[in-house]
Amino acid sequence: MNANPIRHIVIAGGGTAGWMTAAALSKFCARTGVKITLIESEAIGTVGVGEATIPPISKFNTHLGIDENAFVRETQATFKLGIEFVDWGALGDRYFHPFGSFGFDLEGIEFHHFWSRLAAMGEAKSLEDYSLNTLAAYAGKFLRPEESHGPVMNKLAYAFHFDASLYAAYLRRIAESQKVERVEGLIEHVEQDSETGLISAVTLQDDRHITADFFVDCTGFRGLLIEGAYAAGYNDWSRWLPVNRAVAAACKGSGSLNPYTRSTARTAGWQWRIPLQHRVGNGHVYCDAYMDSDTAEQQLLEKLEGEPISSPNHLRFMTGHRRKFWAGNCVAIGLSGGFLEPLESTSIHLIQAGISKLISLFPNTTDSPIERDEYNRLMTDDYEHIRDFLILHYKATTRSDAPFWEYVRTMDVPDSFTNKMELLKNAGRFFRYDAELFDLPSWLAVAQGQGWGPQGYNPMANMLSEDNLRQSVANMSGVLAKTEQAMPTHEAFIERFCKAAPVAMETK
Repeated sequence: MNANPIRHIVIAGGGTAGWMTAAALSKFCARTGVKITLIESEAIGTVGVGEATIPPISKFNTHLGIDENAFVRETQATFKLGIEFVDWGALGDRYFHPFGSFGFDLEGIEFHHFWSRLAAMGEAKSLEDYSLNTLAAYAGKFLRPEESHGPVMNKLAYAFHFDASLYAAYLRRIAESQKVERVEGLIEHVEQDSETGLISAVTLQDDRHITADFFVDCTGFRGLLIEGAYAAGYNDWSRWLPVNRAVAAACKGSGSLNPYTRSTARTAGWQWRIPLQHRVGNGHVYCDAYMDSDTAEQQLLEKLEGEPISSPNHLRFMTGHRRKFWAGNCVAIGLSGGFLEPLESTSIHLIQAGISKLISLFPNTTDSPIERDEYNRLMTDDYEHIRDFLILHYKATTRSDAPFWEYVRTMDVPDSFTNKMELLKNAGRFFRYDAELFDLPSWLAVAQGQGWGPQGYNPMANMLSEDNLRQSVANMSGVLAKTEQAMPTHEAFIERFCKAAPVAMETK
């Protein structure tokens, strides 16, 4: 028998992180008798601008038993096939980072080596022409892959754009149906055991006292428990990822529902465009060492495609993570654990990763150092791998038209990034370490799109004769093009399966 079994979990904070955690933990704790309480206050706003996701979100929703069409309707969502990058490698450049793979491997050798060989012969199309996701995205097409659609269509990978506040509300309904208790209130004080240092209770502003055995900190950047009680510390990555401010505003849409996010580089950062069914999300992410907030807001509003329907929301952040995600009997999930800027839509994924690892390492007792150390190691790896991929976007540029771009182009980078890029640039070699999130197609898409693509290829790609190489690659291109042409439009798919109810749009 465990001396101190976990009978009650308190989740401090709501929003996307809190309610994702509550919905998942209540699902997996349903038959264990563990009580879950979530404490949040309507007086505290949430960041709530995270609208774009990456494909693993589908797995999370599936584990919760969520019907995808219902989820899309409830959150005003659209489908996402990747991200278009504008003006990143150089002014005037444009490329696409697709989900999914490029082409088809041949004889156990990755496709891009054969493409590089064909490019060296001067006969290759753009790498993007061998991506079903890219072809479909630019054609405004979408079809959910199913077994009956065959292996080519099943190469399509997708995620979503959705309203984060609606997603949190949707998950709240699920969690409360699974007996999660919501408590309205502000946490005033965190109590710790004088001998063990473990958190024993939280006290609210109205003097309510809530005890528990285990705590999840979803209080956002404040880190009320993980930092306030445990002084976990913070690894600051601003020297590599210097953007530290954002201003966001929604507007009415004026065009079609593009099945992709757009990221456009600006003079001191970049701007996002995320189309939802009922509006378009926009934001300007920038570094305050090179631009002031008034200029950032002005530049954002000047680029809106439609009438603004929300007031500009200014945000501050520091890229990095807590030195300890799990300290004592408290785990920090979401912004309380760390933040990696939204360039590749990883914020919600990192919430998901934190939850899944907590479930896998769920402790037997209130003090579980073995599980705690492993959780911290795994989460640190996740953050570092994503950090290096984000650095690629800034480092792989020829831009020197503004001080910000001159800085990132010439900045020192971590050895882990340098080693990976040397292998990729030399001959297209890539190794995925410790189940890192972004695999070869992602690194290849960004590197090639920004002029850092492979300069050679694996000599094993010479196994095919030139005629066989030409024919094989041409066949791939033809099959992918025909598959895209047979797909319905993004709007038609949504209209048929998951159209949301219209909402009143008022400027506020």
